[in-house]
Amino acid sequence: MENKIKAMTDAELAETKRKIAADLLGIRAVFFRPDDPFTWASGIKSPVYCDNRLTLTAPEVRCDVEYGLAGLIRTFYPDAEVLMGTSTAGIAHAAIAGHLLGLPMGYVRSGEKDHGRKNRIEGRLEAGEKTVVVEDLISTGGSVIDTAEALREAGACVLGIVSIFTYGMKKGIERLAGANLENHSLTDFDTVAAVAAEIGYISQSDISRLIAFRNDPSDGSWAGKA
Repeated sequence: MENKIKAMTDAELAETKRKIAADLLGIRAVFFRPDDPFTWASGIKSPVYCDNRLTLTAPEVRCDVEYGLAGLIRTFYPDAEVLMGTSTAGIAHAAIAGHLLGLPMGYVRSGEKDHGRKNRIEGRLEAGEKTVVVEDLISTGGSVIDTAEALREAGACVLGIVSIFTYGMKKGIERLAGANLENHSLTDFDTVAAVAAEIGYISQSDISRLIAFRNDPSDGSWAGKA
C-alpha cells in the first residue's frame, strides 16, 4: 500500500491546499463568526473556529486528509521511521497515515499516566528513531512543541511536524522556529478564507478582517463591523 504514496510536486501541494480548504468548508469544519467571536482555550478571541475532528466522520474528506498527510510525509520527511500523534486530536490521523505508509505509530499524552507503567509516550519508540509528529491544527504552537520536547527527551530524532491546518500566526511561527521545528500543513488560514469568499460563505470584505486577526489576535480592530 505504501508504494501508492509518492512525494508531491509544488503544483500538487498547491492543489491539495485548495482541495483541503474546500473539503473543510464543505463539511462545515470551519466556522466564521467575525461579529460574534469564539473564545479559544488560550483565551484568544477568534473570528474562526476549525474543528478538524469532523473530518473523521466524513469518509471522502477523511480520505483526502489522510492521503494528503501521507503525501506530506513522503515529500518533506522521506526518512521517517515512526509517526507520533498529539493527544488526542492527532492520534487517529497518525494511525491512518501510518497505515498508508506502512510505518509504526504511537502517540504522546499531555502528561504521564498516574497508573500502570505511567507512560507519557504510548507505542514503541527506540532512541534515535526518525520521528514525525502528526497534529490536526496549529495556532500558537504550544501543544505540538510540548509533544516534540517529550519525544526528544525520550531520545527520538524529531524530523518535524505535519498537520491538517495552520493559522500561520506570528507567535506560532516564532515558537516553532525557536524550538527548531518545521511544520508542513495541508492547508492554511489564508487559503481557507480565500476559498470561503469564492464560494460565498463569507464576503470579500471579511477577508481583510480575518487576515488582521491572523496577523495580530490581540488587536481587536478586526472585530469592528466591516
